[in-house]
Amino acid sequence: MGGDFGPEVTVPAALTALKKFTALKLILVGDRETITRQLQKQGEAESDRLRIHHTTQVVTMDELPSRALRGKKDSSMRRAIDLVKLGEAAACVSAGNTGALMATARYVLKTLEGIDRPAILTTLPTIRGHSHMLDLGANIDSSAEVLAQFAIMGSILSGVVDSIDRPTVGLLNVGEEEIKGNEQVKEAHKLLTAMEINYKGYIEGDDIYKGSVDVIVCDGFVGNVALKTSEGLAKMVSHYMREEFRRNLFTRLAAVVAMPVLRAFRRRIDPREYNGASLVGLRGIVIKSHGGADSYSFASAIGEAVIEVDKNVPQRIKDSVLSLMEGRKIA
Repeated sequence: MGGDFGPEVTVPAALTALKKFTALKLILVGDRETITRQLQKQGEAESDRLRIHHTTQVVTMDELPSRALRGKKDSSMRRAIDLVKLGEAAACVSAGNTGALMATARYVLKTLEGIDRPAILTTLPTIRGHSHMLDLGANIDSSAEVLAQFAIMGSILSGVVDSIDRPTVGLLNVGEEEIKGNEQVKEAHKLLTAMEINYKGYIEGDDIYKGSVDVIVCDGFVGNVALKTSEGLAKMVSHYMREEFRRNLFTRLAAVVAMPVLRAFRRRIDPREYNGASLVGLRGIVIKSHGGADSYSFASAIGEAVIEVDKNVPQRIKDSVLSLMEGRKIA
């Protein structure tokens, strides 16, 4: 029920995902009447692969996480996460309030053994393909130990999802030199250097989209600023390109000629393809969709959940994290 558009987006996205993943079954959690109405618009109804779990409350996008946690126990968000805990669902996908989703998921599902704090991880397009970046805002002012845990979780997820034997890991910093960075980053660097992961050392902001490493680790404050700056830059570039192509008759003709290239370019960096951030470190799979996602984008988030379920990501993290933190090599 959450996000900027609610069931107008999530219901068509669910139907798209059901067509793409033939083994998939979905539970639409929220107001039964509203969801049924949206299904009828699509010419669909409940079935053995699609059922509705009715709830009476909705967490608003500007609601305080503490208020949502205490006062919205019958919200679509809370009940969806409850279904994961009860084993009735293998994963939860939500476009709702990020803070409330993280707080609720952490309270209901708890963190994995050896993990102090869950993190928000997303996939970003790069020159070489894509990279995974965490944390993107769940934790502000993270300690060195927590940053090291982020690196382990990101390495495990990247290896499992992308089928990479030893994913490369970089620690985002203000420079590559040993003397640069705050105390948390410097201490995290020491911890990671001693661990049995493929740690490549410090990387800078311009390395994010170069694809210099498979996993980019940073504090949630830094990661969120970097992500939102990237989104703003993309909008600015798109705005200027439209302005220039519409400037006069000649540029309009040039736009027609360039259209195949522009479409190919858009497909390669389309953020809708990368929608679906993982809340890693929990005892269950929770995927956060962008609040302004359209149906195509939300379907991509459901697809991310399917991949993580198939790869059993939480269990893989659980099996590996304690040994890696202790510096022992995983067989």
